[in-house]
Formats: sequence, C-alpha cells, structure tokens
Amino acid sequence: MERTQAKLKKPQAMIFDMDGTLFKTETLLIPAYHQLFDRLREEKLYEGDTPPDELMLSCLGMLLEDIWKKVIPDCNEAVHRRADELLLELELSGLKENTSELYPEVKETLEALKARGIRLFVASNGLEHYVKGVAEAHGITSLFEGIYSAGEYMTPSKVDLVRLLLDNHGVTSAWMVGDRSSDVEAGKENGQTVVGCAYADFGDNAELAGSDVLIRSFGELISLVDQAEDV
Repeated sequence: MERTQAKLKKPQAMIFDMDGTLFKTETLLIPAYHQLFDRLREEKLYEGDTPPDELMLSCLGMLLEDIWKKVIPDCNEAVHRRADELLLELELSGLKENTSELYPEVKETLEALKARGIRLFVASNGLEHYVKGVAEAHGITSLFEGIYSAGEYMTPSKVDLVRLLLDNHGVTSAWMVGDRSSDVEAGKENGQTVVGCAYADFGDNAELAGSDVLIRSFGELISLVDQAEDV
C-alpha cells in the first residue's frame, strides 16, 4: 500500500468505479468484444481485422461514445451506435453464463465496510443495464445505497455524475475509489478523498497521479478505514 503523508479521514461513504475496480472487466469484455466485431462484419458495417484487445482495454473508464472514436475512428456515428447496442447485448448475455469475475475480496470487503457503517455507492461511466447487470450477476446489488451510471443519468463526465450522487444522498465526506484518471478527477473536483486502485492488469498507474492513496488489492480498504481518523 502506498500513501501520502496526510492522514485519511474516516468517510461517510465510499463511491466505487465498476470496471477495473470492482469488476474484472476483461473476463466479460474480451469475448463480447470479438463477437461484436464478428457481428459488425456480418452486417457489412465493418471490414478488416478486429482492433487489438489492448486498445479496447486502454479505453475502459471512458464514455462509450469516446471509446468508439478511439477504437474505430474511421467508422461513422451510426456504426458507433450499433456497436453500443451490440456490446450491451453481448455483455448481458455473457453475464448470464456466469463466467465473469469480481476482483478478489470485493464482496467480502464491501460487506465488511457496510458493517462498519460506511454508505456504499457505484459511479460508472458505463450504460445503466450493464452496470446494474454486473452488480446483480455477482450478488452485490443489495450492498449499495445507489448505483449511478452515465448511461442512466446522461452526465457528460464522471465529475458531474459524482456531484449528482453526493447531492442526491446528502453525502459530504466520501472516498472515491477507482482505477482511472476520470475517477481521480471526479473525486478531487468534488472535494473528496481519492483511493487509486493499482491492481488492474490493463491499468496505467500514471492515470492515478493525484490520488491520496494507492492500493494493490481491494481488501486493503478495510485497514485504511480502520486506521483513518474519526471526523
């Protein structure tokens, strides 16, 4: 565990990103990604090879419309929106197959945090049915007071999504827990503590610059909370 000099304050709430934080996204995404491009080729909407897996994984945490601009920049808006539809369809189908995974200790850690009186939320740039579908498939929905997604609330950035969450639930002190620069920005722009998750295989720790603390496993959150100062 890496941390700054500053002593962390015990939060009212924790707000979690989904992909690369709670959910081991590649266990669902990569099979769906390849099926998606097979379908696009069948529908004569795309030609050529499927872009590298690493390119798609590097885009996690971005809004879907921005992901396709990077992954298939030469395709038009109609193809991008069809890709949205196919990806959601294929990922929801994949969730029913029970082959995807949360990161180690996620469910147990969330249960322990809730038992300590921490209010738990999700804030993701993903689509509503995907984000809620992942939580439901892995039996963690009931642990959260709210599951917020850019797809449901149509927010232009995670900063706005987290601000909406904080306002809606009267939260004044939270830890934003995530693996991307958008998570750091969302926490800091809203005046909250940021816990950077440095354990995703596809993550780039440079994205976590500005975090108050970095963790190498999800379970470290328990010791961080137990050692934090009461407000």
